[in-house]
Amino acid sequence: MTSRPVIDDLSSFWMPFTANRQFKAAPRLLESAKGMYYRTTDGREVLDGCAGLWCVNAGHSRDEIVAAITAQLSTLDFAPTFQMGHPLAFEAASKVAELMPAGLDRIFFTNSGSESVDTALKIALAYHRARGEGQRTRLIGRERGYHGVGFGGISVGGIAPNRKTFSGALLPSVDHLPHTHNLEHNAFSKGQPAWGAHLADELERLVTLHDASTIAAVIVEPVAGSTGVLVPPQGYLQKLREICTKHGILLIFDEVITGFGRLGKATASEYFGVTPDLLTLAKAINNAAIPMGAVAASRTIHDTVVNNGAQGAIELFHGYTYSAHPAAAAAAIATLDLYRRDDLFARAASLAPVFESTAHALRDAKHVKDIRNLGMVAGIELEPRDGAPGARAYEAFVKCFEAGVLVRFTGDILAFSPPLIVNEEQIQHIFKTVRDVLATVQ
Repeated sequence: MTSRPVIDDLSSFWMPFTANRQFKAAPRLLESAKGMYYRTTDGREVLDGCAGLWCVNAGHSRDEIVAAITAQLSTLDFAPTFQMGHPLAFEAASKVAELMPAGLDRIFFTNSGSESVDTALKIALAYHRARGEGQRTRLIGRERGYHGVGFGGISVGGIAPNRKTFSGALLPSVDHLPHTHNLEHNAFSKGQPAWGAHLADELERLVTLHDASTIAAVIVEPVAGSTGVLVPPQGYLQKLREICTKHGILLIFDEVITGFGRLGKATASEYFGVTPDLLTLAKAINNAAIPMGAVAASRTIHDTVVNNGAQGAIELFHGYTYSAHPAAAAAAIATLDLYRRDDLFARAASLAPVFESTAHALRDAKHVKDIRNLGMVAGIELEPRDGAPGARAYEAFVKCFEAGVLVRFTGDILAFSPPLIVNEEQIQHIFKTVRDVLATVQ
């Protein structure tokens, strides 16, 4: 067995969503992971406070998932799903469908959250065309929304840095709802804030402006994650559902982060009691072991598109070479079985009150401007440093890593979403480390 070469040249890899020059001047390299911990190349253990990138919900390197992938690769490494199939694709789809809201049981597999969003937008357009309303082409997203990095996703997304470089080439006929973040009314909310449901009524204004007959779909994250954990106000999602139904507009929930237990339920749709027409998934669908995503579509949408296609013809001209890749499907089946066997969604629900109280105990910590949470996700917003937005949170992120805890940062917000196998002692350790670090940050 040959030893792994020492990495002494970091120049070839153009890193995503990274300040490359800054990182390569002082790299943070992870070599292995197990359970709740990463191990760095210099041998330090780092407690994972963000499930990788919101995705390793069952903890790292679970034996059952590793075994499933290994067995699958030695049996069937790849099979096309264009005009062909393999059994695991259908089994994985059935297992995902079992966890979806009633009626959303038609599953289209992708390879990432970005692909899931673009797929959902295309399905929405195809549905309206199939039912004779092809003029419904307008898409509505939300300010501060994050829907991946495809041109569809950044068009309906609302994070300015993600959009500005590509602003001349975004999709036409896109509008945005206002975001719901308002510290004047909702600072330090525990769970859903009481103020802000009326912001959903802005959709009625857009309907008046554009006319409902031109609008295909509205897409929102039930809980916005990458923009800094924005929790929906009480009644907000219900209002969006009512307005969309009233005007024949499809409602898409982007559950790439909230899917598979993050809120203590299989989906945020289940948690909030609001069922969309399309629901995007990725990340925790197979514990991030192999790239995979999906769109759960209502049977009505599926049947309308499929049954209106010409006999023997492709009904939806869309798909990916790696859709339902055998190894990814095997990982999904093993992961979903693991969630059920270990009752991890219920575990998340039981830990949520501890997670909430421990996070909010940092209200008096240095630089803290706001704390917000829902389920097993929390955001701590810091006062920005004068003339250097984001610098304070970045410093806290680096110092937490050096102290043995991995957190996320976006702008001046620290975000937390640990694997659902986390215990109370580890929760306490995560937030104690943050408190200690903030005391040293200028």
